[in-house]
Amino acid sequence: MSTSSKSASSRIKKALWYSTGMISLGLAYIGFVTPGIPFSIFLVFSAYCFSKSSQRMHDYLYNHKHFGPFLTNWIEKRIFPQRMKYAMIVVMSSSIAFLWFTTYNLVAVLWSGGFMAAVAVWAWQYPGSEEEYQKRNKNVS
Repeated sequence: MSTSSKSASSRIKKALWYSTGMISLGLAYIGFVTPGIPFSIFLVFSAYCFSKSSQRMHDYLYNHKHFGPFLTNWIEKRIFPQRMKYAMIVVMSSSIAFLWFTTYNLVAVLWSGGFMAAVAVWAWQYPGSEEEYQKRNKNVS
């Protein structure tokens, strides 16, 4: 493979990572302002995509007023903010209630509720604050 074809392949990969990162970032922004749509998974994925394609956009995310602290705490310490956990429970509960009262489909409610419960259990295993992170690490030592 010639140097120019490697370079073209590299540019195409970077463009695909960048495009995927922008789509994911757009979904993160939508999720940030819209109740019921998660933003954290899209934000973390967009940071990953930008780490492979654009240092400028990667730095933008880590310096963002709202996204930066979340990303830094998640990447470095696996902190999932307590207020986000509570918001997640409220949104999931209201979604299950809405599903039930609009469909009366017990199977759909049970399946959806089961998946939502699994996500909630996953999220609640992580510390919710810097203080909780420090306390957990102090107890481990």
